[in-house]
Amino acid sequence: MTDPISDMLTRIRNALLVHKPEVVVPHSQLKARLADLLVREGYLQSVEVVEDPNKSLRLQLRYEDGQAAIRNLKRISKPGRRVYVKSGDLPKVLSGLGLAVISTSTGLMTNREAKEKHLGGEVICEIY
Repeated sequence: MTDPISDMLTRIRNALLVHKPEVVVPHSQLKARLADLLVREGYLQSVEVVEDPNKSLRLQLRYEDGQAAIRNLKRISKPGRRVYVKSGDLPKVLSGLGLAVISTSTGLMTNREAKEKHLGGEVICEIY
């Protein structure tokens, strides 16, 4: 697999389409931090590390009145084309209603947090 983050986002997207309550993805530190950020922002219900023979993450999806909390997930920076932004050029997603996940020198954060701290970095994905 060349892009594990894309795989994680696709698994979440597919699970949301069929209204699954949870999805299991292979574990990595970056995926765990991304999942924690999505829980903190209210897009996922919870995240749990499962200690089976192969370590994995169990993501509880969030639904409100039968509708998924995540309407759209889009991978921006890909292995073949990395997208970096300066602190002044951080993207606004859906006029500020969505969020972009930025990988900065101090870790993963939303575009709003990166703007407050005057940090730029790699745009991982956009969510709304």
